[in-house]
Amino acid sequence: MRAQLRRRAISALVTTVVATPALLAVATPAEARPAGQHEKAERLARKLVKNSSGKSAYRHLQALQKIADANGGNRAAGTPGHVASTEYVYALLKKAGYDVSYQDFDFYESKALREKLSVVSPEPREIRTFAYKFSKATPEGGLVAPLAAARVDETPGCDLDDYAGQDFKGKIALVKRGSCALQQKEEIAAKAGAAGLILYNHSGTEPVRGTVGSPDKAHIPAAGVSLADGEALAAQIAKGGAKVRLDVATEALKRPTRNVIAETKGGSADHVVTLGSHLDSVPAGPGINDNGSGSAGLLEVALKLAQQTRGHGQQPTNKVRFAWWSGEELGLLGSEHYVASLSEKQRKQIALYLNFDMIASPNPVEFVYDGDDSDHTGSGPGPKGSAQIEKLINGYLDRKGSPHEGTDFDGRSDYGPFIDKGIPAGGTFTGAEGIKTKEQAARFGGTAGAAYDPNYHGAGDTLANIDRKAFDLNIGVIAHAVGIYAHDLSSLDEPAGH
Repeated sequence: MRAQLRRRAISALVTTVVATPALLAVATPAEARPAGQHEKAERLARKLVKNSSGKSAYRHLQALQKIADANGGNRAAGTPGHVASTEYVYALLKKAGYDVSYQDFDFYESKALREKLSVVSPEPREIRTFAYKFSKATPEGGLVAPLAAARVDETPGCDLDDYAGQDFKGKIALVKRGSCALQQKEEIAAKAGAAGLILYNHSGTEPVRGTVGSPDKAHIPAAGVSLADGEALAAQIAKGGAKVRLDVATEALKRPTRNVIAETKGGSADHVVTLGSHLDSVPAGPGINDNGSGSAGLLEVALKLAQQTRGHGQQPTNKVRFAWWSGEELGLLGSEHYVASLSEKQRKQIALYLNFDMIASPNPVEFVYDGDDSDHTGSGPGPKGSAQIEKLINGYLDRKGSPHEGTDFDGRSDYGPFIDKGIPAGGTFTGAEGIKTKEQAARFGGTAGAAYDPNYHGAGDTLANIDRKAFDLNIGVIAHAVGIYAHDLSSLDEPAGH
């Protein structure tokens, strides 16, 4: 499976290649197109949808599973399994005629040196815990302090309002997982004056494995516990209080990794349509749904686009760029590095960004990112154009007769760095550790009261545990969007409506 690549030569060139405006020139706001552009876009979209399928993309999932099996069971950033995954993607794209490059960068891996939690009073006991990756260390022997619970609502611990009404200074904050990034919860707890953070899960039986992303982003000692242990601690606080001893320390180890970037040779370099999926898994498993599914779907559509353009001599009107990010599981590191490497001009040239992360969950719901904030949940709307992207995706699903619902831009995937720079974004997602409701089960099928992906971030995220129907549906979404935007960006300026 592994392509024979001249790694040192490619690595030496990658910084120059990725920073070159001719390669990275990425698209400005949509302009009016000649009358024929819409028809051309519709034709290409129909062809791509017809030729791209879950059945044809399944071979890429098989390849990623084999790579994980041959490399310790995972494809995590900085491991041989991830390197082999990038080589697989690179080789196919290069053969298809794309301009392909690696973008090398370094990241830090967190090694836990101490991770202990015990209740001092009222009922002494040990609690299983995992230190936040890159957590600030407690003093030797641990931090002994009373617990104080942040408010539990739809966005627990995500803003200072959740800490209003009580004094957290010198105390360890107990916060429930949910809605915003785990890094944000640590930052907000520190701003509230907490001396430490204990984050408890909102589902399952395992402790939360939190992260602040990098050593320089750590504010206070932080660790994660299970839902049951968190609820038990919350009950003790409600009954009169609890005091705990938190003892954590981590070490940051420098590791190399890389993104894979591929773009069409033709198309306007002033209007670049960018799509991305993260290629890394967590260390615990092969990551076939998270995110082999998005990576495989993106790869298949890219190959089918190459057949339509190179084979028929019709280059896209707009340059199309595909990206396979590394380090997403460590805090969106690959996409953040990529966006940071672009000049202001290059960022402004990006027309839009589409993200596909987990599109084959075994108990799926078809979520579409809520670009216009019509759901009024969590974060506000995406940058201008995001509502129109949502409308295009919803329109495709409606024509297919496929139910769908919105999901918030909560910052947990690689659209985050693009949105932060004002680039319109969208995409689909079939659910992670969240719990399917009865209403969702009635609309989408599956099991109410169970996680969308019970194998999320676990060893069970294998080829045997994906929903192939959801996989196929979302590859159609990717194909349709690529076909339309490759020739016609005018819809980005149209009223979104509903």
